[in-house]
Amino acid sequence: MSKILDERRQSLEEEFFHKQSQENLEALRKQLAQQTTKEELRKASGMTDDVVLDKLLALGIGAETVLALSLVPLIHVAWADGKIQDEEREAILQGAQKKGIARESAAFALLQAWLTQQPKPSLFETWESYIKALRGKLTDKETAQLEAQVVRFARFVAESSGGFLGIGKISSAEEGALARIEAAFRGIAGAAGAGGQGGSAG
Repeated sequence: MSKILDERRQSLEEEFFHKQSQENLEALRKQLAQQTTKEELRKASGMTDDVVLDKLLALGIGAETVLALSLVPLIHVAWADGKIQDEEREAILQGAQKKGIARESAAFALLQAWLTQQPKPSLFETWESYIKALRGKLTDKETAQLEAQVVRFARFVAESSGGFLGIGKISSAEEGALARIEAAFRGIAGAAGAGGQGGSAG
């Protein structure tokens, strides 16, 4: 793994895990460190594409990073309107379960924490930086496959919350957030200014 990719991976993990108490953090990281097979990564991230998972394993990317890679965009979309209602939060968590993330897992606990307190913009910005570095290690086809996995998961959960609330569709703010995620994978200049999260960061 290249130095810049490794540095950005560490930055992403630090941003993603920093809200956890030290005791929780050690327990979560111990659980994730033991998840080293493709099937375990699948359960941790909600990703289902074997080619994508094989490539991430080949690059030596562990469950902690895969988890952040998958969940940060989902969290970004969830907070796109600046707030999350209790019913919407539960619908998002139910959507995550349908994608394979078990309620008793470390992934679910982290998602639950991030849906309770809005992250600072730096969390998604760090994710964007990591994607930029990761793109250099992937072919165009692999990048497109990873993008499809991440965007599909985020959109699925956004639709879960919309349907649960009786809206039945994704809001314009959520669409903007999804567009920013897509832009990160495609290296579109100026994407950082589009589809930002509303409200102040906690």
